Amino acid sequence: MRKELQLERRRLVVCCTNEGGLGFVMPAQAGIQGDSALAFSYTSWIPAFAGMTRSPVAHHFHCGALFVIIALCLVALFGPAAFALEAPSSLEAFDMPSDSGGSVGLRWAASPFDEANAGYRITFSDRPDGTFTQLAEFPANTHYETEVTSPWWAWGEKRQDRHFFQVKSAGDGQLANDRVYFFKVALVRGQESTESPVVAAAPRANFFNWTKLNNLLLMLIFGVTVIVSIHRARTNPNIFLRRIPGLDAVDEAVGRATEMGRPVLYLTGSGELGGGGDPSSLATIAATVILGEVAKRVASYGADIKIPHRAPIVMAICQEMVRESYLAAGRPDAYKEDANFFITRDQFAYTAAVDGMMLREKPAANFFMGYYYAESLLLAETGAATGAIQIAGTDAEHQLPFFVTTCDYTLIGEELYAASAYLSREPALVGTLRAQDIGKAVLLTVMVLGAVLLTIGEIVGAPMFRPLFQLFSDFK
Repeated sequence: MRKELQLERRRLVVCCTNEGGLGFVMPAQAGIQGDSALAFSYTSWIPAFAGMTRSPVAHHFHCGALFVIIALCLVALFGPAAFALEAPSSLEAFDMPSDSGGSVGLRWAASPFDEANAGYRITFSDRPDGTFTQLAEFPANTHYETEVTSPWWAWGEKRQDRHFFQVKSAGDGQLANDRVYFFKVALVRGQESTESPVVAAAPRANFFNWTKLNNLLLMLIFGVTVIVSIHRARTNPNIFLRRIPGLDAVDEAVGRATEMGRPVLYLTGSGELGGGGDPSSLATIAATVILGEVAKRVASYGADIKIPHRAPIVMAICQEMVRESYLAAGRPDAYKEDANFFITRDQFAYTAAVDGMMLREKPAANFFMGYYYAESLLLAETGAATGAIQIAGTDAEHQLPFFVTTCDYTLIGEELYAASAYLSREPALVGTLRAQDIGKAVLLTVMVLGAVLLTIGEIVGAPMFRPLFQLFSDFK
């Protein structure tokens, strides 16, 4: 029986002899021909190959070198699969940091057998000598520490030669806090498997979530910015704020209504301040605050204002806002109780009534502030047909296109919330708004600069900027 092994273009034929030993047949290149090429002893082929006489030293040297070469070839041909599996080493179990409990982390050293055809099986038990239940099984070339999403200040160095797995559940339920659990990790390849020693850990609730440390620092920095901005607004009432054209046009709209002798029409939207997660609540509150500032200008100019409502609660609030505005403007005698009036709660009945009012009375200025639904286009288009100057503001993104198309000025999103600070120049509101603008400018700068630097880092293969920009990430 013969087996052939190719070694650097020379063929060495290994055969089993009848005497139970090994024999070697050398090729013709070695100068051995015919039947003399078959050697029944370990030393008979060496002189013919090497051109020297047989000696015990040469015999042992060449035999050892030959077996080393054969072993290296077997390793190259078959790899780790030719050897028995090794149990996962350096396994440790620990309570997961920065969480509310209920999870345990497992970490162990990578293995030479970390290939796609092998896998790791995680098992657990509530007793060291109890029955271990399987929790998970995954390919052996996955779940490394480098895949952990925790930031560097909460996790430390993430190593490619270490596996990591987070255990969040035990069977059908969650891990109980302050209860010790026992874990094993098995390396599986086909029908073979080998297990690590048993390790134990108990999940616990942590007092502080270190992954949110950057959020705390950013919040403190922003808080200091707000305080400093409010102080500067009080010492400098004319502090600069970025201009919003829609708010600059308020005086123009009220002045035009005064000159034409026509009323100002102000709508607070379809919000009802009903609570329970109503998306219109914030916009409706902002609309009532803006109404107070618009009413002050109406009172100062001596014009009339009409505010039709479809929500009784909003109507009651607006009555007080308008009354206080006339009082603040020094014209309490000009205030009219019927400036605020209720129409109906029905959406399109209210829309039809307001449209009729626009066509009959032809107000010179229309304000559409608050939250709107399908009635937005019906109202704004009718107002545009009458030739009125129109200013709208809403955070309902699905209605913004209609207002942008039919109105002269539109406050988009947060501009609606900032309007009261622009119009009133109250130091607390102005300072807060200025701090928000500074914060947005910083974040936009970080986003643009971060995208450029991270792209450069990935191109050159050195993501050195990633740890820096993790400070601005939100980690779960």
